[in-house]
Amino acid sequence: MISLQQDAEGFIRMKRHFPGSTVISVTFNDGSSEEFSGEQLNAIYDEALAVYRAENHLDAKGYSRAPKKTVQPSTKIEFVAVHPGMAK
Repeated sequence: MISLQQDAEGFIRMKRHFPGSTVISVTFNDGSSEEFSGEQLNAIYDEALAVYRAENHLDAKGYSRAPKKTVQPSTKIEFVAVHPGMAK
């Protein structure tokens, strides 16, 4: 089992997909906790990544077709928003 803690803004740190059969326990700011399957969190991650890419005008693979303006990696997300009740 993997345990994750929600931060003050309502996000958990998730840099990659988890194995689908893994159980992940998320402790929320209000003290409650829920168990997610890896598949559930992976779907939430994929949705957050799609929204991020759409807001930043990136294609489906995360590439910007505009000229580079920064040296920082800007095609990945590291934090995913979660709230109580999402595991159901």
